[in-house]
Amino acid sequence: MADLLMNSFVSIFQLDNILFIFLGVATGIIFGSLPGLTATVGVALMLPLTFGLPPTTGMLLLLAVYCGGIYGGSISAILISAPGTPASAATVLDGYHLAKQGKAGIALRMALFASVTAGIFSALILLMIGPQIAKFALNFGPAEFFALALFGLTMIASVSGKSIIKGVIMGFLGLYVSTIGIDPIDGIPRVSFNNQYLMGGISLIPALVGLFAISEIMKRAQTAHLPRDEQNKYEDVKLPFSTAKKYIKTILKSSGIGTFVGSIPGTGAAIASFLSYNEAHRSTENKKAFGKGSVEGVAAAEAGNNGVTGATLIPLLTLGIPGDTVTAVMLGALMMQGLTPGPQLFTDYPEVVYSIMIGLLFVNIVLFIQGQWAIRLFVKVTAVPVNVLLPILLSLCFIGAYGVNNTLFDVKLMMVFGLIGYFMPKLGFPITPMLLGIVLGPIAENSFRQALLLSGGNWMIFLTKPIAAIFILLAVFSFLLPLLKPYFTNKVPIEGEEEDVLK
Repeated sequence: MADLLMNSFVSIFQLDNILFIFLGVATGIIFGSLPGLTATVGVALMLPLTFGLPPTTGMLLLLAVYCGGIYGGSISAILISAPGTPASAATVLDGYHLAKQGKAGIALRMALFASVTAGIFSALILLMIGPQIAKFALNFGPAEFFALALFGLTMIASVSGKSIIKGVIMGFLGLYVSTIGIDPIDGIPRVSFNNQYLMGGISLIPALVGLFAISEIMKRAQTAHLPRDEQNKYEDVKLPFSTAKKYIKTILKSSGIGTFVGSIPGTGAAIASFLSYNEAHRSTENKKAFGKGSVEGVAAAEAGNNGVTGATLIPLLTLGIPGDTVTAVMLGALMMQGLTPGPQLFTDYPEVVYSIMIGLLFVNIVLFIQGQWAIRLFVKVTAVPVNVLLPILLSLCFIGAYGVNNTLFDVKLMMVFGLIGYFMPKLGFPITPMLLGIVLGPIAENSFRQALLLSGGNWMIFLTKPIAAIFILLAVFSFLLPLLKPYFTNKVPIEGEEEDVLK
Protein backbone atom coordinates (compact mmCIF):
# COMPACT_ATOMS: atom_id res chain seq x y z
CA MET A 1 0.00 0.00 0.00
CA ALA A 2 2.86 2.39 0.85
CA ASP A 3 4.53 1.73 -2.51
CA LEU A 4 1.23 2.26 -4.32
CA LEU A 5 0.60 5.57 -2.58
CA MET A 6 4.16 6.73 -3.26
CA ASN A 7 3.98 5.80 -6.95
CA SER A 8 0.62 7.53 -7.27
CA PHE A 9 1.99 10.61 -5.51
CA VAL A 10 4.96 10.75 -7.89
CA SER A 11 2.76 10.31 -10.98
CA ILE A 12 0.71 13.36 -10.01
CA PHE A 13 3.74 15.61 -10.48
CA GLN A 14 4.33 14.71 -14.09
CA LEU A 15 4.37 17.83 -16.23
CA ASP A 16 1.26 17.00 -18.26
CA ASN A 17 -0.78 16.28 -15.11
CA ILE A 18 0.27 19.56 -13.49
CA LEU A 19 -0.51 21.58 -16.62
CA PHE A 20 -3.97 20.04 -17.05
CA ILE A 21 -4.77 20.55 -13.35
CA PHE A 22 -3.87 24.24 -13.62
CA LEU A 23 -5.89 24.50 -16.83
CA GLY A 24 -8.86 22.70 -15.30
CA VAL A 25 -8.97 24.82 -12.14
CA ALA A 26 -8.79 28.05 -14.15
CA THR A 27 -11.50 26.84 -16.53
CA GLY A 28 -13.72 25.74 -13.66
CA ILE A 29 -13.40 29.09 -11.90
CA ILE A 30 -14.38 30.91 -15.09
CA PHE A 31 -17.37 28.67 -15.75
CA GLY A 32 -18.50 28.80 -12.13
CA SER A 33 -18.24 32.58 -11.94
CA LEU A 34 -20.45 33.12 -14.98
CA PRO A 35 -24.11 32.83 -13.91
CA GLY A 36 -25.85 30.04 -15.75
CA LEU A 37 -22.67 28.23 -16.77
CA THR A 38 -22.32 25.71 -13.95
CA ALA A 39 -19.58 23.27 -13.02
CA THR A 40 -21.60 20.56 -14.78
CA VAL A 41 -21.52 22.54 -18.03
CA GLY A 42 -17.77 23.07 -17.66
CA VAL A 43 -17.10 19.38 -17.05
CA ALA A 44 -19.37 18.42 -19.97
CA LEU A 45 -17.52 20.79 -22.30
CA MET A 46 -14.13 19.47 -21.17
CA LEU A 47 -15.22 15.86 -21.57
CA PRO A 48 -14.15 15.59 -25.25
CA LEU A 49 -10.61 16.65 -24.32
CA THR A 50 -10.20 13.60 -22.09
CA PHE A 51 -10.81 11.19 -24.97
CA GLY A 52 -7.18 11.30 -26.13
CA LEU A 53 -5.61 11.67 -22.68
CA PRO A 54 -4.41 8.96 -20.26
CA PRO A 55 -7.11 8.00 -17.73
CA THR A 56 -5.38 9.67 -14.78
CA THR A 57 -4.72 12.93 -16.64
CA GLY A 58 -8.26 13.08 -18.01
CA MET A 59 -9.89 12.51 -14.63
CA LEU A 60 -7.64 15.07 -12.93
CA LEU A 61 -8.66 17.61 -15.56
CA LEU A 62 -12.35 16.99 -14.88
CA LEU A 63 -11.84 17.06 -11.11
CA ALA A 64 -10.00 20.36 -11.42
CA VAL A 65 -12.89 21.83 -13.42
CA TYR A 66 -15.32 20.43 -10.84
CA CYS A 67 -13.58 21.93 -7.80
CA GLY A 68 -12.87 25.23 -9.55
CA GLY A 69 -16.47 25.47 -10.76
CA ILE A 70 -18.01 24.88 -7.33
CA TYR A 71 -15.82 27.60 -5.82
CA GLY A 72 -16.23 29.91 -8.83
CA GLY A 73 -19.96 30.13 -8.23
CA SER A 74 -19.27 32.15 -5.09
CA ILE A 75 -17.60 34.93 -7.10
CA SER A 76 -20.68 36.23 -8.88
CA ALA A 77 -22.78 35.37 -5.83
CA ILE A 78 -20.69 37.76 -3.74
CA LEU A 79 -20.04 40.48 -6.32
CA ILE A 80 -23.36 40.79 -8.18
CA SER A 81 -25.81 38.73 -6.09
CA ALA A 82 -26.15 36.14 -8.87
CA PRO A 83 -24.92 32.69 -7.88
CA GLY A 84 -22.82 31.23 -10.67
CA THR A 85 -23.97 27.74 -9.68
CA PRO A 86 -26.94 26.43 -7.67
CA ALA A 87 -24.44 25.36 -5.00
CA SER A 88 -23.67 29.03 -4.29
CA ALA A 89 -27.26 30.08 -3.68
CA ALA A 90 -26.71 30.14 0.10
CA THR A 91 -23.55 32.26 -0.33
CA VAL A 92 -25.63 35.14 -1.69
CA LEU A 93 -27.42 35.55 1.64
CA ASP A 94 -24.35 37.08 3.31
CA GLY A 95 -21.72 37.45 0.58
CA TYR A 96 -23.52 40.15 -1.37
CA HIS A 97 -24.21 42.16 1.78
CA LEU A 98 -20.49 42.04 2.60
CA ALA A 99 -19.69 43.30 -0.91
CA LYS A 100 -22.09 46.23 -0.50
CA GLN A 101 -20.29 47.05 2.75
CA GLY A 102 -16.98 47.27 0.85
CA LYS A 103 -15.82 43.88 2.21
CA ALA A 104 -15.91 41.90 -1.04
CA GLY A 105 -12.23 41.04 -0.63
CA ILE A 106 -12.82 39.50 2.79
CA ALA A 107 -15.85 37.58 1.51
CA LEU A 108 -14.02 36.22 -1.55
CA ARG A 109 -10.96 35.19 0.47
CA MET A 110 -13.07 33.57 3.17
CA ALA A 111 -14.96 31.67 0.46
CA LEU A 112 -11.64 30.50 -0.98
CA PHE A 113 -10.23 29.46 2.40
CA ALA A 114 -13.39 27.57 3.34
CA SER A 115 -13.62 25.92 -0.09
CA VAL A 116 -10.04 24.65 -0.04
CA THR A 117 -10.27 23.45 3.56
CA ALA A 118 -13.48 21.54 2.84
CA GLY A 119 -12.07 20.13 -0.39
CA ILE A 120 -8.98 18.76 1.37
CA PHE A 121 -11.13 17.38 4.19
CA SER A 122 -13.38 15.62 1.69
CA ALA A 123 -10.41 14.25 -0.27
CA LEU A 124 -8.87 12.78 2.89
CA ILE A 125 -12.16 11.07 3.75
CA LEU A 126 -12.25 9.66 0.22
CA LEU A 127 -8.70 8.35 0.56
CA MET A 128 -9.38 6.69 3.92
CA ILE A 129 -12.89 5.29 3.39
CA GLY A 130 -12.93 4.53 -0.33
CA PRO A 131 -10.68 1.43 -0.23
CA GLN A 132 -12.63 -0.07 2.68
CA ILE A 133 -15.89 0.26 0.77
CA ALA A 134 -14.23 -1.28 -2.27
CA LYS A 135 -13.08 -4.32 -0.26
CA PHE A 136 -16.64 -4.89 0.87
CA ALA A 137 -17.91 -4.45 -2.69
CA LEU A 138 -15.62 -7.23 -4.00
CA ASN A 139 -18.37 -9.67 -2.98
CA PHE A 140 -20.69 -8.19 -5.61
CA GLY A 141 -21.98 -10.26 -8.52
CA PRO A 142 -24.57 -9.57 -11.25
CA ALA A 143 -27.46 -9.65 -8.76
CA GLU A 144 -25.73 -7.20 -6.44
CA PHE A 145 -24.80 -4.86 -9.27
CA PHE A 146 -28.38 -4.85 -10.51
CA ALA A 147 -29.58 -4.00 -7.02
CA LEU A 148 -27.00 -1.20 -6.86
CA ALA A 149 -28.06 0.17 -10.22
CA LEU A 150 -31.69 -0.04 -9.12
CA PHE A 151 -30.78 1.85 -5.95
CA GLY A 152 -29.09 4.51 -8.06
CA LEU A 153 -32.09 4.77 -10.35
CA THR A 154 -34.44 5.28 -7.40
CA MET A 155 -32.50 8.46 -6.64
CA ILE A 156 -34.65 9.83 -9.45
CA ALA A 157 -37.32 10.36 -6.81
CA SER A 158 -35.05 12.68 -4.81
CA VAL A 159 -33.91 14.76 -7.79
CA SER A 160 -37.30 15.08 -9.48
CA GLY A 161 -38.09 18.50 -8.06
CA LYS A 162 -41.74 19.31 -7.49
CA SER A 163 -43.19 16.38 -9.44
CA ILE A 164 -41.98 12.85 -8.82
CA ILE A 165 -44.18 11.58 -11.65
CA LYS A 166 -42.46 13.86 -14.17
CA GLY A 167 -39.07 12.81 -12.80
CA VAL A 168 -39.96 9.14 -13.23
CA ILE A 169 -41.11 9.83 -16.79
CA MET A 170 -37.75 11.43 -17.58
CA GLY A 171 -35.97 8.53 -15.92
CA PHE A 172 -37.81 6.06 -18.14
CA LEU A 173 -36.97 8.23 -21.15
CA GLY A 174 -33.29 7.91 -20.22
CA LEU A 175 -33.66 4.14 -19.86
CA TYR A 176 -35.32 4.00 -23.26
CA VAL A 177 -32.44 5.94 -24.81
CA SER A 178 -29.93 3.54 -23.22
CA THR A 179 -31.55 0.57 -25.01
CA ILE A 180 -30.93 2.02 -28.48
CA GLY A 181 -28.36 -0.02 -30.39
CA ILE A 182 -27.26 -3.64 -30.54
CA ASP A 183 -28.58 -5.95 -27.81
CA PRO A 184 -25.54 -6.72 -25.60
CA ILE A 185 -26.47 -10.41 -25.19
CA ASP A 186 -28.53 -11.44 -28.23
CA GLY A 187 -26.82 -9.12 -30.73
CA ILE A 188 -30.13 -7.95 -32.22
CA PRO A 189 -30.61 -4.27 -33.26
CA ARG A 190 -33.06 -2.40 -31.02
CA VAL A 191 -34.85 0.87 -31.75
CA SER A 192 -32.32 1.64 -34.48
CA PHE A 193 -34.84 2.07 -37.35
CA ASN A 194 -32.26 0.51 -39.68
CA ASN A 195 -29.98 3.51 -39.14
CA GLN A 196 -26.35 2.44 -39.10
CA TYR A 197 -25.40 5.20 -36.69
CA LEU A 198 -28.10 4.32 -34.17
CA MET A 199 -27.02 0.66 -34.25
CA GLY A 200 -23.90 1.73 -32.41
CA GLY A 201 -25.98 3.18 -29.62
CA ILE A 202 -26.19 6.73 -28.28
CA SER A 203 -22.75 8.18 -27.55
CA LEU A 204 -22.41 9.72 -24.11
CA ILE A 205 -20.63 12.91 -25.18
CA PRO A 206 -23.31 14.25 -27.57
CA ALA A 207 -26.01 13.36 -25.04
CA LEU A 208 -24.26 15.00 -22.09
CA VAL A 209 -23.10 18.10 -23.97
CA GLY A 210 -26.56 18.52 -25.47
CA LEU A 211 -28.50 18.07 -22.22
CA PHE A 212 -26.35 20.47 -20.21
CA ALA A 213 -24.18 22.72 -22.38
CA ILE A 214 -26.43 23.36 -25.41
CA SER A 215 -29.54 23.83 -23.27
CA GLU A 216 -27.71 26.34 -21.04
CA ILE A 217 -26.40 28.23 -24.06
CA MET A 218 -29.94 28.47 -25.43
CA LYS A 219 -31.19 29.82 -22.10
CA ARG A 220 -28.41 32.39 -21.85
CA ALA A 221 -28.91 33.51 -25.45
CA GLN A 222 -32.39 34.79 -24.58
CA THR A 223 -30.99 37.42 -22.21
CA ALA A 224 -27.70 38.17 -23.98
CA HIS A 225 -29.03 41.50 -25.27
CA LEU A 226 -30.10 42.82 -21.87
CA PRO A 227 -27.87 45.43 -20.12
CA ARG A 228 -25.86 44.30 -17.11
CA ASP A 229 -26.57 45.60 -13.64
CA GLU A 230 -23.99 47.96 -12.25
CA GLN A 231 -21.39 46.04 -10.29
CA ASN A 232 -20.38 46.76 -6.76
CA LYS A 233 -17.16 48.59 -6.14
CA TYR A 234 -14.48 46.01 -5.46
CA GLU A 235 -11.93 46.50 -2.70
CA ASP A 236 -9.21 43.91 -2.25
CA VAL A 237 -9.20 43.73 1.55
CA LYS A 238 -6.92 41.05 2.98
CA LEU A 239 -8.32 38.32 5.19
CA PRO A 240 -6.33 38.21 8.45
CA PHE A 241 -5.41 34.70 9.57
CA SER A 242 -6.88 35.46 12.97
CA THR A 243 -10.27 36.04 11.32
CA ALA A 244 -10.06 32.82 9.30
CA LYS A 245 -8.95 30.87 12.36
CA LYS A 246 -11.94 32.12 14.33
CA TYR A 247 -14.32 30.26 12.00
CA ILE A 248 -12.34 27.04 11.62
CA LYS A 249 -14.82 25.14 13.81
CA THR A 250 -17.71 26.18 11.57
CA ILE A 251 -15.71 25.31 8.46
CA LEU A 252 -14.83 21.82 9.72
CA LYS A 253 -18.39 21.12 10.81
CA SER A 254 -19.75 22.29 7.47
CA SER A 255 -17.10 20.21 5.69
CA GLY A 256 -18.35 17.15 7.55
CA ILE A 257 -21.95 17.91 6.57
CA GLY A 258 -20.94 18.39 2.93
CA THR A 259 -18.94 15.16 2.92
CA PHE A 260 -21.83 13.20 4.39
CA VAL A 261 -24.36 14.66 1.97
CA GLY A 262 -22.03 14.19 -1.00
CA SER A 263 -21.53 10.49 -0.27
CA ILE A 264 -25.29 9.94 -0.69
CA PRO A 265 -26.08 9.55 -4.41
CA GLY A 266 -28.59 11.99 -5.82
CA THR A 267 -28.16 14.82 -3.31
CA GLY A 268 -25.78 17.52 -4.47
CA ALA A 269 -23.83 20.57 -3.36
CA ALA A 270 -26.83 22.90 -3.14
CA ILE A 271 -28.45 20.80 -0.42
CA ALA A 272 -25.17 20.54 1.47
CA SER A 273 -24.68 24.31 1.28
CA PHE A 274 -28.08 25.16 2.75
CA LEU A 275 -27.83 22.47 5.43
CA SER A 276 -24.41 23.78 6.49
CA TYR A 277 -25.65 27.37 6.48
CA ASN A 278 -28.68 26.42 8.55
CA GLU A 279 -26.54 24.52 11.08
CA ALA A 280 -24.09 27.44 11.38
CA HIS A 281 -27.00 29.81 11.98
CA ARG A 282 -28.45 27.46 14.59
CA SER A 283 -25.24 27.11 16.58
CA THR A 284 -23.74 30.61 16.25
CA GLU A 285 -23.78 33.18 19.02
CA ASN A 286 -24.31 36.00 16.53
CA LYS A 287 -27.57 35.04 14.84
CA LYS A 288 -28.50 38.64 14.02
CA ALA A 289 -25.56 39.02 11.60
CA PHE A 290 -26.73 36.14 9.41
CA GLY A 291 -28.43 37.38 6.27
CA LYS A 292 -26.97 40.87 6.75
CA GLY A 293 -23.28 40.28 6.03
CA SER A 294 -21.91 37.44 8.16
CA VAL A 295 -18.43 36.15 7.31
CA GLU A 296 -19.31 32.97 9.18
CA GLY A 297 -22.32 32.47 6.91
CA VAL A 298 -20.12 32.65 3.81
CA ALA A 299 -17.65 30.21 5.38
CA ALA A 300 -20.39 27.71 6.26
CA ALA A 301 -22.06 27.82 2.84
CA GLU A 302 -18.82 27.45 0.88
CA ALA A 303 -17.41 24.72 3.13
CA GLY A 304 -20.66 22.80 2.76
CA ASN A 305 -20.80 22.84 -1.03
CA ASN A 306 -17.07 22.13 -1.52
CA GLY A 307 -17.13 19.28 0.98
CA VAL A 308 -19.23 17.44 -1.58
CA THR A 309 -16.49 17.35 -4.24
CA GLY A 310 -14.46 14.46 -2.86
CA ALA A 311 -17.36 12.63 -1.25
CA THR A 312 -19.26 12.23 -4.52
CA LEU A 313 -16.35 10.12 -5.80
CA ILE A 314 -16.87 7.54 -3.03
CA PRO A 315 -19.99 5.94 -4.57
CA LEU A 316 -18.68 6.63 -8.08
CA LEU A 317 -15.33 4.84 -7.76
CA THR A 318 -16.32 2.09 -5.36
CA LEU A 319 -19.87 1.26 -6.45
CA GLY A 320 -20.22 2.80 -9.89
CA ILE A 321 -23.07 5.09 -8.77
CA PRO A 322 -22.64 8.82 -9.54
CA GLY A 323 -23.09 11.04 -6.52
CA ASP A 324 -24.45 13.98 -8.55
CA THR A 325 -24.75 15.23 -12.11
CA VAL A 326 -21.06 16.16 -12.36
CA THR A 327 -19.87 12.72 -11.32
CA ALA A 328 -22.42 11.24 -13.73
CA VAL A 329 -20.45 13.00 -16.47
CA MET A 330 -17.23 11.65 -14.94
CA LEU A 331 -18.74 8.18 -15.00
CA GLY A 332 -19.08 8.61 -18.75
CA ALA A 333 -15.44 9.74 -18.95
CA LEU A 334 -14.24 6.64 -17.11
CA MET A 335 -16.29 4.35 -19.31
CA MET A 336 -14.90 6.05 -22.43
CA GLN A 337 -11.42 5.17 -21.17
CA GLY A 338 -12.44 1.53 -20.86
CA LEU A 339 -12.60 1.69 -17.05
CA THR A 340 -15.73 0.39 -15.35
CA PRO A 341 -16.23 2.03 -11.92
CA GLY A 342 -16.75 -0.45 -9.12
CA PRO A 343 -14.77 -2.81 -6.91
CA GLN A 344 -12.79 -4.29 -9.81
CA LEU A 345 -11.43 -0.84 -10.57
CA PHE A 346 -9.42 -0.99 -7.33
CA THR A 347 -7.93 -4.39 -8.17
CA ASP A 348 -7.39 -3.96 -11.92
CA TYR A 349 -6.28 -0.31 -12.02
CA PRO A 350 -5.18 0.63 -8.47
CA GLU A 351 -2.60 3.13 -9.72
CA VAL A 352 -5.32 5.10 -11.55
CA VAL A 353 -7.70 5.12 -8.57
CA TYR A 354 -5.12 6.25 -6.01
CA SER A 355 -3.69 8.83 -8.40
CA ILE A 356 -7.19 10.30 -8.73
CA MET A 357 -7.72 10.38 -4.95
CA ILE A 358 -4.30 11.86 -4.16
CA GLY A 359 -4.60 14.20 -7.14
CA LEU A 360 -7.77 15.67 -5.60
CA LEU A 361 -5.63 16.95 -2.72
CA PHE A 362 -3.27 18.63 -5.18
CA VAL A 363 -6.23 20.09 -7.10
CA ASN A 364 -7.38 21.92 -3.97
CA ILE A 365 -3.89 23.25 -3.34
CA VAL A 366 -3.79 24.59 -6.91
CA LEU A 367 -7.24 26.08 -6.34
CA PHE A 368 -5.90 28.01 -3.35
CA ILE A 369 -2.89 29.27 -5.33
CA GLN A 370 -4.89 30.37 -8.36
CA GLY A 371 -7.64 31.85 -6.22
CA GLN A 372 -5.20 34.02 -4.26
CA TRP A 373 -3.52 35.20 -7.44
CA ALA A 374 -6.66 35.87 -9.45
CA ILE A 375 -9.06 37.43 -6.91
CA ARG A 376 -8.38 40.91 -8.29
CA LEU A 377 -9.40 39.74 -11.75
CA PHE A 378 -12.61 38.00 -10.73
CA VAL A 379 -14.82 41.03 -11.20
CA LYS A 380 -13.54 41.34 -14.79
CA VAL A 381 -14.45 37.71 -15.47
CA THR A 382 -18.07 38.41 -14.57
CA ALA A 383 -18.05 41.33 -17.03
CA VAL A 384 -17.30 39.17 -20.11
CA PRO A 385 -19.96 40.06 -22.74
CA VAL A 386 -22.39 37.18 -23.09
CA ASN A 387 -22.80 37.79 -26.82
CA VAL A 388 -19.06 37.13 -27.22
CA LEU A 389 -18.90 34.15 -24.88
CA LEU A 390 -21.84 32.12 -26.23
CA PRO A 391 -20.57 31.71 -29.82
CA ILE A 392 -17.23 30.45 -28.50
CA LEU A 393 -18.94 27.90 -26.25
CA LEU A 394 -21.25 26.80 -29.06
CA SER A 395 -18.24 26.22 -31.31
CA LEU A 396 -16.58 24.10 -28.64
CA CYS A 397 -19.75 22.02 -28.33
CA PHE A 398 -19.90 21.33 -32.06
CA ILE A 399 -16.21 20.43 -32.18
CA GLY A 400 -16.53 18.12 -29.19
CA ALA A 401 -19.58 16.29 -30.52
CA TYR A 402 -18.10 15.90 -33.99
CA GLY A 403 -14.80 14.61 -32.59
CA VAL A 404 -16.36 11.54 -30.92
CA ASN A 405 -16.85 9.55 -34.12
CA ASN A 406 -16.02 12.21 -36.73
CA THR A 407 -19.61 12.25 -37.96
CA LEU A 408 -22.18 15.01 -38.30
CA PHE A 409 -24.76 12.57 -36.95
CA ASP A 410 -23.37 13.07 -33.45
CA VAL A 411 -23.67 16.84 -33.90
CA LYS A 412 -27.34 16.43 -34.87
CA LEU A 413 -27.80 14.10 -31.91
CA MET A 414 -26.29 16.72 -29.60
CA MET A 415 -28.75 19.32 -30.88
CA VAL A 416 -31.69 16.95 -30.30
CA PHE A 417 -30.61 16.43 -26.69
CA GLY A 418 -30.05 20.16 -26.42
CA LEU A 419 -33.68 20.77 -27.37
CA ILE A 420 -34.77 18.18 -24.81
CA GLY A 421 -32.65 19.87 -22.13
CA TYR A 422 -34.09 23.25 -23.06
CA PHE A 423 -37.81 22.56 -23.45
CA MET A 424 -38.45 19.79 -20.92
CA PRO A 425 -37.57 21.89 -17.81
CA LYS A 426 -39.96 24.57 -19.09
CA LEU A 427 -42.70 21.96 -18.87
CA GLY A 428 -41.60 20.92 -15.39
CA PHE A 429 -39.65 17.82 -16.42
CA PRO A 430 -36.19 17.67 -14.74
CA ILE A 431 -33.14 16.62 -16.75
CA THR A 432 -31.11 14.86 -14.05
CA PRO A 433 -33.39 11.77 -13.92
CA MET A 434 -32.94 11.32 -17.67
CA LEU A 435 -29.18 11.49 -17.24
CA LEU A 436 -29.31 8.85 -14.51
CA GLY A 437 -31.36 6.62 -16.81
CA ILE A 438 -28.90 6.98 -19.70
CA VAL A 439 -25.85 6.25 -17.53
CA LEU A 440 -27.22 3.54 -15.22
CA GLY A 441 -29.57 1.89 -17.70
CA PRO A 442 -26.97 -0.32 -19.40
CA ILE A 443 -25.50 -1.41 -16.05
CA ALA A 444 -28.93 -2.38 -14.72
CA GLU A 445 -29.94 -4.21 -17.88
CA ASN A 446 -26.73 -6.21 -18.30
CA SER A 447 -26.54 -7.19 -14.62
CA PHE A 448 -30.22 -8.11 -14.52
CA ARG A 449 -30.00 -10.40 -17.52
CA GLN A 450 -26.71 -11.97 -16.39
CA ALA A 451 -28.19 -12.71 -12.97
CA LEU A 452 -31.22 -14.41 -14.52
CA LEU A 453 -28.96 -16.46 -16.81
CA LEU A 454 -26.93 -17.62 -13.80
CA SER A 455 -30.06 -18.56 -11.84
CA GLY A 456 -31.79 -20.27 -14.75
CA GLY A 457 -34.52 -17.65 -14.79
CA ASN A 458 -35.20 -17.77 -11.04
CA TRP A 459 -36.11 -14.25 -9.86
CA MET A 460 -35.44 -15.20 -6.23
CA ILE A 461 -31.72 -14.68 -6.84
CA PHE A 462 -32.27 -10.98 -6.11
CA LEU A 463 -33.77 -11.73 -2.69
CA THR A 464 -31.72 -14.75 -1.56
CA LYS A 465 -28.41 -12.88 -1.81
CA PRO A 466 -28.15 -10.68 1.32
CA ILE A 467 -26.35 -7.73 -0.24
CA ALA A 468 -28.73 -7.59 -3.20
CA ALA A 469 -31.74 -7.86 -0.90
CA ILE A 470 -30.46 -5.02 1.30
CA PHE A 471 -29.94 -2.68 -1.65
CA ILE A 472 -33.36 -3.52 -3.06
CA LEU A 473 -34.90 -2.62 0.30
CA LEU A 474 -32.89 0.62 0.32
CA ALA A 475 -34.12 1.30 -3.20
CA VAL A 476 -37.73 0.88 -2.11
CA PHE A 477 -37.15 3.12 0.92
CA SER A 478 -35.37 5.84 -1.08
CA PHE A 479 -38.18 5.89 -3.62
CA LEU A 480 -40.92 6.09 -0.99
CA LEU A 481 -39.12 8.66 1.21
CA PRO A 482 -39.93 11.71 -0.97
CA LEU A 483 -43.55 10.57 -1.10
CA LEU A 484 -43.76 10.28 2.69
CA LYS A 485 -41.66 13.38 3.45
CA PRO A 486 -44.61 15.85 3.55
CA TYR A 487 -46.29 13.80 6.25
CA PHE A 488 -43.18 14.03 8.44
CA THR A 489 -42.32 17.68 7.78
CA ASN A 490 -45.84 18.86 8.61
CA LYS A 491 -45.61 17.26 12.03
CA VAL A 492 -42.23 18.69 13.05
CA PRO A 493 -42.53 22.12 14.71
CA ILE A 494 -39.94 24.75 13.81
CA GLU A 495 -39.34 27.49 16.30
CA GLY A 496 -37.99 31.00 16.16
CA GLU A 497 -35.58 32.29 13.57
CA GLU A 498 -34.77 28.83 12.22
CA GLU A 499 -38.08 28.85 10.35
CA ASP A 500 -37.00 31.71 8.07
CA VAL A 501 -33.61 30.14 7.31
CA LEU A 502 -35.15 26.78 6.53
CA LYS A 503 -37.66 28.40 4.18
